[in-house]
Amino acid sequence: MTPTPHCARALAGFAKAVSLWLAAAAFSFLPHTASAGEVPTFAVDASWPKQLPNNWIIGQVGGITVDWQGHIWVIQRPRSLTDAEKYATLNPPRGTCCVPAPPVLEFDTDGNLLRSWGGPGEGYEWVGREHGIEVDERGFVWIGGNADNDSELLKFTLDGKYVGQIGKIAPRTNSNDPTQLGRPAEVAIDKATDELYVADGYGNRRVIVFDASSNAFRRLWGAYGNVPNDDKQPPYDPSAPAQRQFGTPVHCIRISNDGLVYVCDRSQNRIQVFRKDGTFVKEWFYEKHSLGDGATFDIALWPDPAQTYLLNADGTNNEIRVIRREDGAVVGTFGHAGRNAGQFLVLHVMAVDKLGNVYTGEVDGKRIQKFRLLNPGALK
Repeated sequence: MTPTPHCARALAGFAKAVSLWLAAAAFSFLPHTASAGEVPTFAVDASWPKQLPNNWIIGQVGGITVDWQGHIWVIQRPRSLTDAEKYATLNPPRGTCCVPAPPVLEFDTDGNLLRSWGGPGEGYEWVGREHGIEVDERGFVWIGGNADNDSELLKFTLDGKYVGQIGKIAPRTNSNDPTQLGRPAEVAIDKATDELYVADGYGNRRVIVFDASSNAFRRLWGAYGNVPNDDKQPPYDPSAPAQRQFGTPVHCIRISNDGLVYVCDRSQNRIQVFRKDGTFVKEWFYEKHSLGDGATFDIALWPDPAQTYLLNADGTNNEIRVIRREDGAVVGTFGHAGRNAGQFLVLHVMAVDKLGNVYTGEVDGKRIQKFRLLNPGALK
C-alpha cells in the first residue's frame, strides 16, 4: 500500500521529531562540560606490561609513578605473596613458578622491564611494608613504607644505590615531630622550590615538607591548615560534621602547575586543597557513604596545559573518577570491581603519563594495568 502525500509528510515529520528527541537525549547523558568531547575516555591495554623475566611475579602494589622520561616506576610487596603464588621458592619446590620480583620495577610505555632492584642493603634499613615511590628529575628515587615502624623515607639513585634518608626505622613519635615520619604514604616533588612534600601518613595526620637536597625540615600542617594533633577521633560518620583533623591515612599528595597542593584524606572521603604554605583553599567529598578504607585513595593531575582534570582512584568502590579541577565536579568514571582486564580489586595507586595514559596498581589484585587514552583531543 502506497502512503498518500499527506501521510508521507506526517511520517517524515514524526521521524524528524524522533531523531531530534534521540539526539537531545544522547546529549543529556554526555559529561557536563563546556565541550563534552574534551573529557578523557580510556580503554584497557591488556598487553601491558609484558611477561616478567625469571618467572617473577608481583605482590601487592604499594606505589606507582611516571618519571620525566615517561618511564613507569612501580614499588611492590614481595612479602605479600602467598606460598601458592611462589611455588618455585619453596623447599622443595612445588612447581616451576613463581619467584617474587624485586620491590622496585621500571617499565617503558610498551611494557618492557628496564630495571629492577630493592630490598635490604648495606648502610640502611629497608622498609617493613613498601608504600609510595617518586622519581625526581635529578635522578633520585624516593621510597616510603607503612609498616608499624616505617618512620622514614629512603633515597636512591635510579640504579638502586643508597643515597640517604629522612627519619629512621623506629616507633612513630607524633604529628608535630619534624625529625621522624609516621608511616608515610606518598611524596611529591616541587621542582620550582626543590622541596619534597609528604603525605604523612598511616601513623601521622599531616603534610610535611623538606628540602629535597639537604633533607632539612621546612614546614608542616594538618587538615584545614591547622596544627595537627593525634587525639583519638570518633569513627567516621558521613552524616556528622567534617572532622577538623585528618584521619588516617593521609594517603596521597600532588602539586599542580598553578601552585595548589592536593591531599587525599582517604578514610574521610575527601580531597583537601592548599597553597604551598599550608593555607587551606577548599575541599571536596566523594561517595561520602563509603566506610572502612574510604574513597580517595590516590589522585593524578591531567597533563593538558591547564591541568583541567584530576583523576581520583577509589579502592573501595573500585573505579576512577574524572574530576573537573575548577569546581570538583565528577564528569566521568571508568573501571569496576572484578578480576577481568580493566577491572580492579582494591585499586590502590595511580599515575598518568604526558600522553594521557593511566597506570594503576592494586592491592588484592596484585597487578598493574595500563589504560590508553582514546581521545587525544582531551590533551589540548
